[in-house]
Amino acid sequence: MALKTKVKEYREKAGLKQSELADLVHARRETIVHLENGRYNPSLKLAMDIAKVFRVTVEDLFTFTED
Repeated sequence: MALKTKVKEYREKAGLKQSELADLVHARRETIVHLENGRYNPSLKLAMDIAKVFRVTVEDLFTFTED
């Protein structure tokens, strides 16, 4: 299974830079970069923190798809 994310879409819609989102969720900018590029699976806490920033559910941001 592969993790698909809409973090970049929500971040851009909110007018946030990667570094700004990283600051809001207490993560490194590089973590946000890797997350948006599908090279990082977030912890549940990070996923929930990001969802809280955008006022959406974790399921709105992340889905699993068959490879």
